[in-house]
Amino acid sequence: MPEGDAVFRSCATLHDALAGRALTHVELRVPSAAAASQGLVGQRVVEVVPRGKHQLTRLDGGWTIHTHLRMEGTWKFVDAQGRLPGPDHEIRVLLGNDETVAVGLRLGMVDLVRTDHEDEVVGHLGPDLLGPDWDEELAVANLLREPSRTIGEALLDQRNLAGIGTIYRAESLFHQRINPRTPVAGVPDLLALVRTAQRLLAANKGPGPWVPTASGRDGRWVYGRAGKPCPRCRTRIQCEEYGPTTQERLVWWCPRCQPFG
Repeated sequence: MPEGDAVFRSCATLHDALAGRALTHVELRVPSAAAASQGLVGQRVVEVVPRGKHQLTRLDGGWTIHTHLRMEGTWKFVDAQGRLPGPDHEIRVLLGNDETVAVGLRLGMVDLVRTDHEDEVVGHLGPDLLGPDWDEELAVANLLREPSRTIGEALLDQRNLAGIGTIYRAESLFHQRINPRTPVAGVPDLLALVRTAQRLLAANKGPGPWVPTASGRDGRWVYGRAGKPCPRCRTRIQCEEYGPTTQERLVWWCPRCQPFG
C-alpha cells in the first residue's frame, strides 16, 4: 500500500491538474455516491490534500470527495477528449475539467461527505507525519496508550500516527536499532523514533527522484532485503510476517543491529 510520501505526491499531482477549475464531468462509481455525481458538475475544485494515506478533494460547494488507494489504487490523467484508461470496470472515479480528466482506478475507498464532516472518514487518524497537524508529542502519547503492544504493530496503526507503512516502519526501526517485536514501553526513546520516521517520509514527499534512506544500489537498509547482508554489519537481514489476525504485514530487521530482549 502506498505510504504517506507517495500519497502526498499523488495529491500534489491531482491538485495541479484540478485545483482552481470547474468540474465538467464527475462520476463516482460506487453505490453510496453515484447518484450525487451529477450534482457536483460545475463546482470548482478548491484543493486536493492528503491526510495520512487518505486523499481529500475539496469542492467550493462544500463537498469533499474522499478516496484511498489501498493496495492497488492509482490515478491516471488524460486530455479532456482523450481515451480513458481501462479496463472500464476498474474505474472508480472520473473528475474532468476543460483540460484534463483524472481517472481513479481500483481505488479502495470512495466517499462523498460534507467538507465540514470530514471527520466521519478521517477523524480516527492520529497526527499526520507530513501534515500541518504533525505533533510528535501526541504521536508518542498515542503509542504509549498500549505500552505492551509491539512497536512494529503500533507504528502501522494509523490511529497513533498517520502515513507510515511497512517501508518506513522497517527503515525507522533500523535507524534507531529497535527490534520490531520490542514492546512500546521498552523503546528507549520513542520521540527519537517518530522524529526519524517523519524525517524519512519528508525527504521523499517532493516531486524529484526518490531519496534513498541508505547509501548503495538498494537505497534502503533493510526493507525488501531479506537474506542480504546488512549494510552496517553484514549480518543477513531477517524477514517475517506478523501482526493482528487478517492484518499481518511483512517486517524486515537486522538481528545484530536490532536485537530482541
